[in-house]
Parts: sequence; C-alpha cells; structure tokens
Amino acid sequence: MKETHAGQRKGSLACVGIGITLGSHLTPLASSHIEQADVVFLAVSDGIVEKWIEAMHPDVRSLQPFYAENKPRAKTYREMVGAILTEVRANKKVCVAFYGHPGVFAWAPHESIRIARKEGYFAHMEPGISAEDCLYADLGIDPGAFGCQHYEASQLLYYKRRIDTSAYLVLWQIGSVGDKGRGASPSGNAYLQVLVERLAKDYPLSHKVVLYRAATLPIHAPNIRRIALRKLADARIDAADTLVIPPARKLDPDVKTLGRLARLDKAES
Repeated sequence: MKETHAGQRKGSLACVGIGITLGSHLTPLASSHIEQADVVFLAVSDGIVEKWIEAMHPDVRSLQPFYAENKPRAKTYREMVGAILTEVRANKKVCVAFYGHPGVFAWAPHESIRIARKEGYFAHMEPGISAEDCLYADLGIDPGAFGCQHYEASQLLYYKRRIDTSAYLVLWQIGSVGDKGRGASPSGNAYLQVLVERLAKDYPLSHKVVLYRAATLPIHAPNIRRIALRKLADARIDAADTLVIPPARKLDPDVKTLGRLARLDKAES
C-alpha cells in the first residue's frame, strides 16, 4: 500500500456535519470535503437531503440500507464503520456526511476516525450545527445563565444520575427511551411513564416541560410544545423530539465561598 512522504497512508477520512436545516447550515469547509472526496457516504434518512448531497457529488452512497427492523444497532454501526474503512483502505479520499454534528449521538464517526488514525490514515471531524445549537436559538436559552445538563433519556433511567433542578435539564432521544439497542423503538407510552416517575423524584408533576423538535426545512418552523410533566406519558412523541425541563428552583448561593471571595477582593484592593 502506498504511503505519503510523511509515512501516512494515502487514503483519508473526513466526517462532516451538514447541520439540521437543509441548505442553511452546511459550512463552506464541510461542503468542500464533500465535493473533493472520491467517495461520499451519507448517514441521513431524508430523501430530500439525499438528493441535495447527490447534486454535489457523483458517487454518494447511503448508509441507511444497513438498518433493518429488529437488527441490533451495534451491529448496524459496526457494518457502517466497515464499509467506510474499506474505501479508506483502498486509498480513497472518503467523506461521510452526518446529520447535524458528526460527533453528537453518533458512534460510527468516532469509531471510524479512531480506527483510521490507528492504521495510519489521516482522519478528521468537521463540526456542524447540531440540534442543541438550534434548541438554544429557538427556545431562547442561554446555557450560561443557569447552566444546562444534557443526558440521553435512557441513560437517565439506567444509572443513578444527580439532577440539579436549578439548571436546565435536556433529555435527548426520548422517542426511544428504554430501548437497549434492539433497533426498534419501544411500543406504547409505558416507557415514558417510567421516565415521568423518575423525573417526579426531582420535579413537581405540575412543572411545565418543553417538547422540542428543530426545523429541518427553511420553510418550516420548529415544533415547540409546552405541557405539564404529568402529561408527558400521554403525549405524541416523535423520534426527533427532545425534552427540555426548565429550572424548578432558584440558584442557591454558596454564602461561605462568596464570603471567602469577598475577603480576597478586599485584600487585593
């Protein structure tokens, strides 16, 4: 296999993010990676997005066929990584385009880059606008005002996590809460009820929460629904929905530390 003068193999990998809203979020650098690649893999399920990327490159290959009903997602992701690395090992310049940000809730790009680098190939991740970025803009949230906690919804149920109710709580992938990688979302709202009961340990059931979904087309508006926590289990949940829980209490000042800092200020003046 041919290698470059620096000892790096000829094949390369760029995992790029195309953002959330079609056509609006693609950066010039991500676009150039797509246009200059030998092979482009596409990890999105939207037909309109596929047509858009296909207009940018003659060899675009969808990764969607790796998914199958009741097929473990872990197996699907491993097969995706295998397909990507096969082209890299064939000395091709490979670009893989992912929805949103390629490093957010996506195992395949991280693993592909890790293996490619280990084998001596140049591998790079180019960030994109994620659903989190859209969430801050659409809901008017400044994460620096009260702080934000982000968890995958199922992970909150599987592990004993501490929730700070004076900060925002953002739960991702609530449409598949309780799914342990079986490849299919749990049926019914019984899983959501388990989530509600977990959250009720820290929040009153009357607390208003937000179901949020970013707009994927420029002509669409974001989907924003505000409901009481107790009604979450009966809500219609889309696979792309995110649950946002605003603070339920005020920030609790640390009087002891504030006093110490005040004495330091006085000593410096």
